[in-house]
Amino acid sequence: MHTAPAVHTPNRPPQEGWPTRTRTITHLNNAWVVHSHGEDFDPDDLTLVRRRFPGRHVTLDGDVITVWPHPREL
Repeated sequence: MHTAPAVHTPNRPPQEGWPTRTRTITHLNNAWVVHSHGEDFDPDDLTLVRRRFPGRHVTLDGDVITVWPHPREL
């Protein structure tokens, strides 16, 4: 049986440990997607999120930072 993925988007994202440009944070299973207010994130923002998720693959694409889920072990 397939179940729907867990999604959580807070109305007001927490500021501690997240970039100040953060507008929304979406949590989908084991991944996180951080959106800004339309202004691009910078490398310091990426570093801040990487510190929050050590050992995880974190990417920056303009106004979106993605924390990718751990790869499935075979």
